[in-house]
Amino acid sequence: MNSASPGGYVQRIAICAQLLLPLALYVSMTFAQHQPQFERAAANNRMHKEPFGKLEGGREADLYILRNKNGMEVAITNYGATIVRMKVPDRHGRIEDVVLGYDNVEGYTVNKPYFGASVGRYANRIAHGKFTLDGHTYTLPKNDGDNTLHGGTTGFNKALWTAKDVSTPAAAAVQMSLLSKDGDQGFPGNLSVDVRFTLADDNSLKIEYAATTDKDTVVNLTNHSYFNLAGQGHGDILGQELTLHASRFTPVNSNLIPTGQIAGVKGTPLDFTKSTAIGARINADYEQLKLGHGYDHNFVLDGTPARKAVLAARAYDPGSGRVLEVWTTQPGVQFYSGNFLDGTVAGKGEVKYPRRSGFCLETQHFPDSPNQPKFPSTELKAGRWFRSTTTYKFSTQ
Repeated sequence: MNSASPGGYVQRIAICAQLLLPLALYVSMTFAQHQPQFERAAANNRMHKEPFGKLEGGREADLYILRNKNGMEVAITNYGATIVRMKVPDRHGRIEDVVLGYDNVEGYTVNKPYFGASVGRYANRIAHGKFTLDGHTYTLPKNDGDNTLHGGTTGFNKALWTAKDVSTPAAAAVQMSLLSKDGDQGFPGNLSVDVRFTLADDNSLKIEYAATTDKDTVVNLTNHSYFNLAGQGHGDILGQELTLHASRFTPVNSNLIPTGQIAGVKGTPLDFTKSTAIGARINADYEQLKLGHGYDHNFVLDGTPARKAVLAARAYDPGSGRVLEVWTTQPGVQFYSGNFLDGTVAGKGEVKYPRRSGFCLETQHFPDSPNQPKFPSTELKAGRWFRSTTTYKFSTQ
């Protein structure tokens, strides 16, 4: 038969089908055999990376998005090891982003409020921009009046960290790493820092800090997220309720530097040992509130120091039903009520953030500890490790 005829074509197709059928069956059986593994791999792949914008000099920042089985999502950029989004459900299952921030990396290059940033080497304030260690006085840049705040003019929040996917089948996770060289912002020693973010299926975000140095130095690390449990851009936080497991605090002077005293909160507007609306006493005629323009104080946590994390704080939004618990191994928490937000900052979706539209619960050692011998030490010896853990756990009621 002529192969160019219609009959010839039919015959050739039939022969090809006979030859290919075993191969097709093999591929089908192989895929069926491994399909559950493929599905499991997809189910466990809860983290992905996407571009977040370009920095000066052409460097690129990325966004690492973690998700859990409940639909909770946390997005972290390697610029500043910064939490950009934290989407959690309310009592009706509606998802809202509950942290203040920006839509792209450009906003974070300025970021005067430190939205979501990992701050260091030294979180909070160091008086007069100097401290003495091992008989040597170190001078730091002053970026808060006469003080050094959150590590200086170019702190960890302005560094491009190295990111690594460290997810497991149980949880999505990303680790950010940074080398702060000897003399960085005036601090001694080459300091190697890792910050690991893990999102679990119980709607908790665990942040684990680790740092080591080749020369004696001081270290105080924290995360500077601003929370609004009603959702970012949804008004102020004055009606949201707060409990702090802290019966003492460190009073400050007019420069917001601790006086060195540790005072009780009982009978003062700083008593949050029982759940109290943030705005209930924020404008009280009380010197410490006037100095801080509201709450901007370090609270001494009960039950610390401890190797195991303790419950430091609990916040609740009656409108949405969202609850935030903060667990930490650190001895203090800086409660800041967003007093210096003034409505000029355009955040995500171009939403303006007015005064007191977010609150911070910065787990850390005490402010100015290098100059305060009675406070828990922040000194890190050469060859030793600094480690701490803070967990933000969400639920509803």
